[in-house]
Amino acid sequence: MPERIVIAEDDPRQAEIVRRYLQAAGWDPVVVGDGRAAIAAVRQRVPDLLVLDVLMPEIDGRDVCRVLRVDHDLPILMLTARSSADDRVLGLEIGADDYLTKPYDPRELVARVRSLLRRATTRPPVGNALRVGGIEVDPAGHTVRVDGLEVACTRGEFAVLAVLAAEPGRVFSRRQLVERISGQDRNATDRGIDMHVVNLRRKLERDPRRPEQLLTVHGVGYKLTGGGRG
Repeated sequence: MPERIVIAEDDPRQAEIVRRYLQAAGWDPVVVGDGRAAIAAVRQRVPDLLVLDVLMPEIDGRDVCRVLRVDHDLPILMLTARSSADDRVLGLEIGADDYLTKPYDPRELVARVRSLLRRATTRPPVGNALRVGGIEVDPAGHTVRVDGLEVACTRGEFAVLAVLAAEPGRVFSRRQLVERISGQDRNATDRGIDMHVVNLRRKLERDPRRPEQLLTVHGVGYKLTGGGRG
């Protein structure tokens, strides 16, 4: 069955454009016109993705995102007429997976939706802690423990570690990691991945200069193994 996508947009003309493009791409789009209806639609039958306008009647899009994030982990693409960095950061911090500024090309929206749906099929289930050696990554609680002791990680560091821990032993290239975490770290770059790895080694390894768990595969990328722990 095609993925079901709820479009929460109070501008009927814009909503219809988005609906037609998503339908043409092979998905099953459903349109609602306000924030309250968006919450109801998701709770009635959880979709595969939510396209959520920020400025809507009844309940603001950001509040919709906050409410839904309490119980649901569906991908959320937020739409806004505001282009400031602060607005984008706020949207991502409250739980949006991606952010698109109006006016936008509907083809870009389709590409963003496709990327989010692809990542959603590969991310670890919420509530299942990931254990690799002495490292435990809890996606639900957004916590990391090393040998039972909690360590603080930034949003970007956590995103990289969660991807690696979901498939221990698999080598991920920098580009693959950028694609996987871009919804959580919009400033993700190849160089940013390297910095996250350096910082993670300081927190995870007995000797960051001689890593046993977060390893570099030269010319390919990074992988997470049990190493000497566990």
